[in-house]
Amino acid sequence: MPLRIFSSRAVTGANLVQVLGTAGMFGMFFLGSLYLRRILGYDPLQIGLAFLPVAVVMGALSVRYTDRLVMRFGARRLLFPGLGLIAAGLALFAMTPAGGTYLSHVFPVALLIGTGAGLCFPALMTLAMSSATPQDAGLASGLVNTTAQVGGALGLAVLATVSASRTNALIAHGRPVAAALTDGYHLAFWIAFGLVVAAIAVAAMVLRPVPAAPQLSAGAAEPAPELAGAAFSGD
Repeated sequence: MPLRIFSSRAVTGANLVQVLGTAGMFGMFFLGSLYLRRILGYDPLQIGLAFLPVAVVMGALSVRYTDRLVMRFGARRLLFPGLGLIAAGLALFAMTPAGGTYLSHVFPVALLIGTGAGLCFPALMTLAMSSATPQDAGLASGLVNTTAQVGGALGLAVLATVSASRTNALIAHGRPVAAALTDGYHLAFWIAFGLVVAAIAVAAMVLRPVPAAPQLSAGAAEPAPELAGAAFSGD
């Protein structure tokens, strides 16, 4: 892989944010599934349905709305509320009790994280591609997808290890299993929250606003249809 790709501030910053954001978010699904299974007693089908709102909201925003918001407000501005919603969802999950219920303690988390991911990850892709040269466009796109997988894998490994260690230590000190498991999950969710906050800090310090496309003024003449078509087709 040519290292020149990292000379772009936008590409490097977007990938750092991607690693931190996915490290914090993806571990939530694994540990959240354990919480639903071992604390609330859900079966595998119920666990899948419990997290379905994340995919539905994220998909709906990514496909239909996020691109319009990026065009209106810019990718960098959209990144911060998206990451903020993910952080809020993780903080909320870190406060779920051992006797929690789905509607009160899990469903709001799913909505927050689904909305945040649907806003910030398409914006991250836009930022990562904004400074890529034509010959590096494919490389920049593949790099963003790769760092998402790397961040998710590292986050899962760290969060699962921390959670298990915390739970085992509490059980060794006589805490009930359900309470020890819940405390272990809470610690992992707070660490995930910290990773997403770190992603926000990196985005604020490293990423720069992408200039908006120039818009025609109200009195400006629009290009002729045949010229517009030629410009779109590259002729």
